[in-house]
Amino acid sequence: MSQPLLRIGLVGPLPPPYGGMANQTRQLARLLQQEGIQVELVQVNAPYQPVWAGKIKGFRAVFRLVPYLACLWQIAGRVQLFHIMANSGWAWHLFAAPAIWIAQFRKTPVIVNYRGDEAEAFFQKSFFWVKRSLDRTDAIIVPSGFLEAIFRQRGYASKIIPNIIDLNRFNAKPVEDKANQSDAPHIVVTRHLEAIYDNATAIRAFHIVKKIIPGARLTVAGAGPERQMLENMVAELDLQDAVKFTGRIDNDAIAALYQCADMMINASLVDNMPISILEALASGVPVVSSDAGGIPYLVEHGKTALLVPQKDAAAMAEAMLQILQSSERADSLRKNGIASLEQYTWHSVKHHLFSVYHQVLENNQR
Repeated sequence: MSQPLLRIGLVGPLPPPYGGMANQTRQLARLLQQEGIQVELVQVNAPYQPVWAGKIKGFRAVFRLVPYLACLWQIAGRVQLFHIMANSGWAWHLFAAPAIWIAQFRKTPVIVNYRGDEAEAFFQKSFFWVKRSLDRTDAIIVPSGFLEAIFRQRGYASKIIPNIIDLNRFNAKPVEDKANQSDAPHIVVTRHLEAIYDNATAIRAFHIVKKIIPGARLTVAGAGPERQMLENMVAELDLQDAVKFTGRIDNDAIAALYQCADMMINASLVDNMPISILEALASGVPVVSSDAGGIPYLVEHGKTALLVPQKDAAAMAEAMLQILQSSERADSLRKNGIASLEQYTWHSVKHHLFSVYHQVLENNQR
C-alpha cells in the first residue's frame, strides 16, 4: 500500500518507566519511520526542566505542562495528522484533551488511540467533559473489542487496531528445555505492583501450588506502591526462599525473564489488552489469567490460555496445576498461543492503521 502520508504527530509517553503505553508509543514511532513516514514525537512524560522542579509536588505539573502545550502548538502546525495515545483519569485531562483542542485550533485532523484500562469507571465519572473533546476528533481507535463495546455504549464508533507485538524480541524455548518444569517450575508475574493488578491473589495461588510442587518458585517483576504489603504477605506465608521481587526491569530483561519461565500468571481486576500476556505467549510461556476486562477478547480460554474468576486464588492454583502436571496441556497452550500472534504483528496491524489514516485525511480534504 503506497503511503501518501508524510508527517504525523505522535503524542504519548515514552519509557522509562517501561509501561505498556510507553512501549507501544516508542515502538509505533519506530515502525512508522521504517515505513517512510516522518514522525514528530510529543512526549507527555518528558523529563522536568530544570530537574529540581520534579521534586516539588503540586507545582511540578506546570513545569511539564507549559512546554508540552508549546510543543503541541508548534508541531500541530507542521504535521498532517495527530495520533494521540490516550488514557483514563488525569492523563486524559492533562494530556489528551489539550492535544485534541490545540489540533482543532490549528485545523489538524486528530485520531485518538484510547487505551485506558479503567475506561468504564472513568466515563461514568467524567464523560460530560470527555465527550466535549471526543466530539472534536476525526476517528477513535482502540486495541480491543472490550473498549470498542464501551465506546459503542456511549454512542461512539471506534476501530479496533490491536497492540503490536515485536516477535523479534521474544523467542520460544524448545520444548526439551522445559523438561524439568514439573519438578521445579519457574512462575512469573510481570505487572505493576498496584491494587488493580491484584498481585496478592497471584501470590496466594502460588502458595497453594507450592504445597503440591515444593520446588516451585515465583519471580515478581514490577514496581509499585503495594510492594511492601506483598513482601509482608510473602513473609507471613513463609515463602521468602521461593519468591523473588526484582523491582522494575527494562524490556530486554523482561524478554530474558520469559526465556527462563515455565508459566506466567496474571490476577488483574481491571485490564484492557495487556501486552504482558502477548509477550508471554510469544515466548512460548503458558498463561493463567483472571478474566478481567478485555482479557477474554485477547485469549481463548482452554485454547491459548486458561482464564479464572477474579480474586479466586484457589481457581488460579487449580489452573496452574493443570498446566504444570500435564505436559500435553502445556504444549497445546504454547503452540496455540504462538499461532494466535500473527494478528498482532506489524505486518497485519499496519494495514488497518493506515486505512484509518487515509480515511481521516481524505475526509479532511473534501
